[in-house]
Amino acid sequence: MRRPDPTAITVDPTDRALTSFGGLIGFAAFLRRLGIDRELSRRYSRLKAGRNVVYPMGTQLRLLLDTYVVGEAHVFGVEALAADPLFVHLAGGVVSSIDTLYDDLARFDDDAIADLEALMAEHGLARVSCLRPARLHVDIDTTVTVLFGEQEGALPGPNPRYHGRPSHHPIFARVAEADAVVGALLRPGNRGFGAQDVEPIVGWLRRMRAAVGPDTVIVVRIDAAGDCTALLRALDDLGVLYVIKARVTYDLGCALTAHRAWRTVDVDAQGRATRQVATVAFSRDEWREQALSVRVVAVRSRDRDTGRQLHLWAESDFTTQVYLTNDWHAHEADLARSYDGRAGIEPLIAELKNGFALGKATSACFHANHAAFLLKMLAYNLLRRFVDDHTPALASWRVAWLRRALLLRPGRLVRSGRRLTVRTAPLVIPMLV
Repeated sequence: MRRPDPTAITVDPTDRALTSFGGLIGFAAFLRRLGIDRELSRRYSRLKAGRNVVYPMGTQLRLLLDTYVVGEAHVFGVEALAADPLFVHLAGGVVSSIDTLYDDLARFDDDAIADLEALMAEHGLARVSCLRPARLHVDIDTTVTVLFGEQEGALPGPNPRYHGRPSHHPIFARVAEADAVVGALLRPGNRGFGAQDVEPIVGWLRRMRAAVGPDTVIVVRIDAAGDCTALLRALDDLGVLYVIKARVTYDLGCALTAHRAWRTVDVDAQGRATRQVATVAFSRDEWREQALSVRVVAVRSRDRDTGRQLHLWAESDFTTQVYLTNDWHAHEADLARSYDGRAGIEPLIAELKNGFALGKATSACFHANHAAFLLKMLAYNLLRRFVDDHTPALASWRVAWLRRALLLRPGRLVRSGRRLTVRTAPLVIPMLV
């Protein structure tokens, strides 16, 4: 076997009927059935009203959804997409300049941002409500999106990798069972996790309760940043369970080292304990002031090699993990195992950053960046709903592979009379054969 001579192949002039996005038709038809086009127009037409409007707000936002779902990271990527005849046709026949798109994103105000966040969450919750499980896990986490310009809100803050580098610090809520985003907020880089985030989190959980009904048990999982008395009080008042990593302060560390009633749940081949659990008698002053009943669960093990390692006993090689919960009935080992499932939010954040360029700032305007941020997550939830509806066998695939299989399908536009047809290669997924 040998490769042919490429110089013997003739290259004809450009065929302007070729498209790279043949699969975008099915996605666009699915969104039309969901009423996305109509909803975008109804909700955001007020931002750009008047008799002389050429590019309505709903149409512009719909164009940006197509832009993000096919893999473009920035608004200026629309210039490249404007060379594709199918993309232009779905956009309405003409694609506006990128300056117009930047201006339209900057039109978003606080009410429009809140409305867009609710629309994004609505389509995440639509996937959750189809599951009808007895128990749902809501994972809440933050991430750092490093910025190298002078965007609004780009401020130094908590940044484990680029110390002192300006950034944004968004916060997310994810339902683990559906891997759906059900809440999000773009925040300035100097904003840490604390009492100021209680109000939006409570709003997300109330919205979720309305979607899944009163009988579903909701379990909230947060890392040590969630060890906040105001948040614990709010979660308790909402009637949801929580499993939160504890901040091991000096008084808590003393209580752990003084505790003696450890129960062994795992042993090695020699019969030596490798994993022990305990419910520790400990309460912070602010918990008592708020009349909070918080269960402090500790798990110590010899074989744990991930996460932060906390050594409390000089004569022992045990490392300890401590959790706060309001579940007084579950076994300590089950609570720790439940919390470990929270690790799934990290791949989701990586998926949003790599697949939808969540860390890229669109504009110098904070509201414009916030709107683009929410549009990208709306695109993610809609793409996942499209996969659930059309090819559920691909639900476990990452976005890059979903695009390659379903959206980035070369085709040719053929006009016959007044009808437009797109001819694409058949959808072939070898791994499913």
